[in-house]
Amino acid sequence: MNKKIKIYLDTSVPNFLFADDSPEKRDITIDFFENFIKLGLYDSFVSPVVIAEIEDTNNIKKRNDLINIIETYPIEMLDYSNEQEIEIQELAEKYIEHKIIPEKKLADALHIAICVVKGIDYLVSWNYKHLANVNREFKIKLLNWDLGYRVDLRIITPLELIDYENENI
Repeated sequence: MNKKIKIYLDTSVPNFLFADDSPEKRDITIDFFENFIKLGLYDSFVSPVVIAEIEDTNNIKKRNDLINIIETYPIEMLDYSNEQEIEIQELAEKYIEHKIIPEKKLADALHIAICVVKGIDYLVSWNYKHLANVNREFKIKLLNWDLGYRVDLRIITPLELIDYENENI
């Protein structure tokens, strides 16, 4: 069985391709895109939420660069039915209601809910504060379990997906 890992890239990941103020994370992200995303080692996805966040970018050049990344690399747009969209919205609101994600961070809650509803293996983010940390992940898993979602979503950074030994799987 040759099932690929399904990953969802939140907006922070392509953003770090241009993060000159954080050269270490930028270089890891470039490596991740060039040696893993570009080669199709993962089934990679974004959602309309990611596109909306990119479109809110004030810097026109950066906005265009980010859209170009999504269009250039083998990254698919997740689509979902009206029923799934309602489910995603309701689940995101539960993360906020239970104070797992701050009220002002609806997009982060939506990223998580999209991954849960669509059966994504890994939500990839550089957002340590609201997403990529074990404490937040644990709270999300507990709530998901209580709500009947038996998924094993992991929330990790690109660094955790870089696996040179298995590059040619």
